[in-house]
Amino acid sequence: MNLKHKLTSAVAAVALMSGAQAAMAADEITVAYFLEWPMPFQYAKVMGTYEEEMGVDINWVSFDTGTAMSAAMASGDVQISVSQGVPPFVVAASAGQDIQIVDVAVSYSENDNCVVAEALEIDKDSAGELAGKKVAVPLGTAAHYGFLSQMNHFGVDLAGLDVVDMAPAEGAAALAQGSVDMACGWGGALRRMKEHGNVLLTGAEKEELGILVFDVTSVPASFAAEQSDLLSKFLKVTADANAMWNAGGDGAAKMLPVIAKDAGMDVADTEATIATFSFPSVDDQLGAKWLGGGAQEFMKGVADVFVGAGSIDKALDTYENAVNTGPLASAKGM
Repeated sequence: MNLKHKLTSAVAAVALMSGAQAAMAADEITVAYFLEWPMPFQYAKVMGTYEEEMGVDINWVSFDTGTAMSAAMASGDVQISVSQGVPPFVVAASAGQDIQIVDVAVSYSENDNCVVAEALEIDKDSAGELAGKKVAVPLGTAAHYGFLSQMNHFGVDLAGLDVVDMAPAEGAAALAQGSVDMACGWGGALRRMKEHGNVLLTGAEKEELGILVFDVTSVPASFAAEQSDLLSKFLKVTADANAMWNAGGDGAAKMLPVIAKDAGMDVADTEATIATFSFPSVDDQLGAKWLGGGAQEFMKGVADVFVGAGSIDKALDTYENAVNTGPLASAKGM
């Protein structure tokens, strides 16, 4: 399979749709999110807090990948995407889609990885044996970036791999059936992958190599401009839910079963998954590590890796304009 052809075709389609974002009705919006990806915002989602604080009706729509979120924002079908991976955001922005990051949704280096089939008995010391193997990768996602970075670290030639584009759930099923040798993904799908294999690098080992993994809340730039107050209210509710979870104790205990049900998971799996997540405070998000400069630099690095792998044609000179801290700063003052 031609990786570049597959990914750039999707990017081209998104770029063509990027002008289709129409003016949003102020009384109803659509928000994208992931199932099997438990986060504090889901407690506020179930409780109706977003609608109450924002004064609008919200259509919550689940997606399988961040690339699909980009396409939906480009077409005008989605106004806010919660927990979109940085790589799919970078792919869309690099193609000319006018989208912006408005907060850091979650950091999760332990919950996005690639798993090698146990029968192969390949680990980090024998990663070269992956040559010629078949790998399931959701293209243009955080898992794709992590895959490329790990293969680069281990010196595995991408041209020698049979890479197939599969959403994480599909990749997990393929790994279980033995139809692929390695699969990459996140969340519940990653847990299922691990039942049939092993990771090459832990989250901590990936971070040591500079392979960060975090998601963002992203929006069409037109929505941020036209509905900035509404967006700030959304981010405020999200921040309050994160703060409630981060405080632990009875509040977090009350949130857990609600989050689990909304994520389509049992409580034990939800607790295990969310334990690998961190939710930065608004002050932290606005600081240098994240939206104060770090995220912009990281996006440039991601784009350069994709260009080097032949997955996208070119990177932007800078990703400064792809971050809009105005709505989050306003949320802080609410």
